[in-house]
Amino acid sequence: MPQVHTSLKELTVGQVAERCGTTVATLHHYERQGLITSRRTAGNQRRFDRDILRRVTFIRAAQRVGISLTMIRDALDNLPDGRTPTPKDWARLSTSWRKELDMRIGMLQGLRDRLDDCIGCGCLSLRQCKLSNPDDVLGRDGSGARRFGGQSG
Repeated sequence: MPQVHTSLKELTVGQVAERCGTTVATLHHYERQGLITSRRTAGNQRRFDRDILRRVTFIRAAQRVGISLTMIRDALDNLPDGRTPTPKDWARLSTSWRKELDMRIGMLQGLRDRLDDCIGCGCLSLRQCKLSNPDDVLGRDGSGARRFGGQSG
């Protein structure tokens, strides 16, 4: 395990990945998505300021609760001078994300409830399946595959 001296102002991508419990590829992805930034050395190696640790942790925490990278990027873009989020920022953003999460929870509960009706059918009745064909919408157009070959239901 590489040791990071607290006197170092910059970290390598490998050090950031290790400290944040993620992969180098994930950090590269975050950078391509505009969530984090680095500078390049003369040898074209990435170097990150130490505050990147908090920013990556913020991103991963938001992802864990189901927030998309697009929503995370939008939130980070609204911080002054691209600074690292503070606990106050997290409280404000998590409040704004609550409505989105409540909507998803409601949708998942509805799916779960329809799944309870489905258990035991063995998926033998697509006409009545509440997951694959709610309210038999596709059945109105006749029997057979409705979405195959460019047909829509």
